[in-house]
Amino acid sequence: MARLKIDTDYLQKVLAKLLSIPSPTGYTDTVVRYVTRELQKLGLDAELTRRGAIRAIRQGSQRKGARAIVTHLDTLGAQVKLLKENGRLALVPIGHWSARFAEGARTTLFTDKGAYRGTILPLKASGHTYNEEIDTQPVGWPHVELRVDALARSIADLERLGIEIGDIVAIDPQPEFIDNGFIVSRHLDNKAGVAIALAALKAMQDDNMRTPVDIHFLFTITEEVGVGAASILTPDVASMIAVDNGTSAPGQNSSEFGVTLAMADQTGPFDYHLTKKLAALCAENDIRCQKDIFRYYRSDSASAVEAGADVRTALITFGVDASHGYERIHMHALRSLAELITAYAESKVAIVRDFEPTSEGITGFTRQPIEEAQQALKPDIDNDDLGPQS
Repeated sequence: MARLKIDTDYLQKVLAKLLSIPSPTGYTDTVVRYVTRELQKLGLDAELTRRGAIRAIRQGSQRKGARAIVTHLDTLGAQVKLLKENGRLALVPIGHWSARFAEGARTTLFTDKGAYRGTILPLKASGHTYNEEIDTQPVGWPHVELRVDALARSIADLERLGIEIGDIVAIDPQPEFIDNGFIVSRHLDNKAGVAIALAALKAMQDDNMRTPVDIHFLFTITEEVGVGAASILTPDVASMIAVDNGTSAPGQNSSEFGVTLAMADQTGPFDYHLTKKLAALCAENDIRCQKDIFRYYRSDSASAVEAGADVRTALITFGVDASHGYERIHMHALRSLAELITAYAESKVAIVRDFEPTSEGITGFTRQPIEEAQQALKPDIDNDDLGPQS
């Protein structure tokens, strides 16, 4: 099977558009509308849940045993915690990210009366006023505030502007697309994953690819707060691959190039057989691949399994330097992940038993090969009962 060609110009164009649409968790309607329209342009009808998670099904040879590709549309952000006497706003984060990366961020504050621009500043922001104290104040959300770019010198002024506790704050992404393939921006987690999924779908449509089972393209809206794919899967889905960021940092094996295949996150190992299959597809298709384990990380896969979905799960990632901060990725990784998705979508189904939620007996059940155990059990088992490995 030849690798499908990925339209990287399209991928970059979609990524740039996604980054331009503010979508902190809880404020995702606009990005949902954009992705829904993009799916329609690519020839798929989209179903939306009540709150806006998206499901688009590309039909395969059969419905049972469907495969899902899941990414998330929501990003980090902040929310107004308190209107302060000095006319500024106390904030709490949306999602888990450090106030260290919030300091100096340009923002958009969304209110019922309209949007206001602003800047997140440390409480002691002026060196001319506080001298060396600006370098010794603690780091944390209680030590920053939002300065709104409007006449606001008191709580009364803020109320006059229509600003209320709970209003959503979006953080400017400040994207840069560099000629050498590097991309620097906030919110590459997971706008880049969404662009990868759409680029993979475009390649499949352009090639008129036939797949053995339906492919569900899923886009969730609450991953950054831990809910994610909890309520988007249908019973037809047997396996799900999450597309998200890998952590390129000291002590990690992730890379900004190629596919980083997650073997486990803080919720435990990913499915043995599905992960093994993805590694094999990378080798067969000459896609650069490395493996990693993420100790302080969870994705859409975790929320689906915790919600009771009995699906095989895996996580494929593009290496991100400084995740949840000023993030950097490379187009090589984005293209590689899109190539892997297309290879997976077209690959034969090895575990036919997964077409049904349950089956009687162990015939066709998977096995994890351990030579010593196999030798010990050999007199007592029939080779036909060993089942597929992937």
